[in-house]
Amino acid sequence: MIVVTGSNGFIGSNLIKGLNKEGYKDIIAVDDHSNPELKENIAHCDIQEYVEIDEFLRDVQQNKIDGSDLRAIFHQGACSNTMEWDAEYLYKNNLLYSKELLNLSKQSNTPLIYASSASVYGSGKVFEESVENEDPINLYAYSKFKFDQLVRQELNQNHTQIVGLRYFNVYGPQENHKGNMASVAYHLHNQLKSNNKIKLFEGSDGFDDGEQRRDFIYVEDVVKVNLWFLKNIKISGIFNVGTGKSQTFNDVANAVIDWNGKGKIEYIKFPENLKGAYQSFTEANISKLREAGYNDEFLSVQEGVKCYLDSLEAWPKNEPPK
Repeated sequence: MIVVTGSNGFIGSNLIKGLNKEGYKDIIAVDDHSNPELKENIAHCDIQEYVEIDEFLRDVQQNKIDGSDLRAIFHQGACSNTMEWDAEYLYKNNLLYSKELLNLSKQSNTPLIYASSASVYGSGKVFEESVENEDPINLYAYSKFKFDQLVRQELNQNHTQIVGLRYFNVYGPQENHKGNMASVAYHLHNQLKSNNKIKLFEGSDGFDDGEQRRDFIYVEDVVKVNLWFLKNIKISGIFNVGTGKSQTFNDVANAVIDWNGKGKIEYIKFPENLKGAYQSFTEANISKLREAGYNDEFLSVQEGVKCYLDSLEAWPKNEPPK
């Protein structure tokens, strides 16, 4: 059995599709299954069992999970809102939940592959997996940072595979439920459809208009990295998951314009409330991932946005993609 938490969400649902393509169908999908919009993300997937998140967490805490039947735990379930300021909510969903799954992994000798976040680097300029480079600037990032610190302690004494994947700016299908937290590509595409214009921030932090840079990574590349670790269970650690090559917001906007065959960019004043709290540059150092043996190439923004928009517009919402 393979457990996928956050199964109905953006990365979790894409991961289940990736597992299905690899032939895995003995999947336990853990999430809030009462949300019909999210449940739709996995409506056409092969899944053995659907479990509510509270029920699953209670069973883990009460040692009711048969660990002998587990092949792996993919922990994608958490609060992903970087603007969340409810400390108790973040503690329960991002830290306590993760700690319980870490204990289950240790007790059952089951590999744990979990979602960390590039947000732990905060306002830092060096994006390399080392504590001196980490400076979380909000509660969401701090919750991810704290669990990474717990994992680091375990890596020195635990022989079960534990892998933390620090996702950078992920975009791709099945993120439409995320609202303001959806990707830049998603929002720019919708802007263009509404009024034939894309709005980007004027220059900031020494960058020209729209030239702020992020490491944008397509969700299918993220899935490939997860599945690679499933096949390489002797490798543990915390790894950046980005392309290793930052690109500009202008690159994303122009890729969207090229796909649509129309549109223009309008630059708007940089918001005062974001000054000092905005990452104008991120770029994953993926040396550690490469050294571990992961050799697949990553899609560029131009390639990934085309794949994304092809998928987004190609099929009705309630029918499976071809």
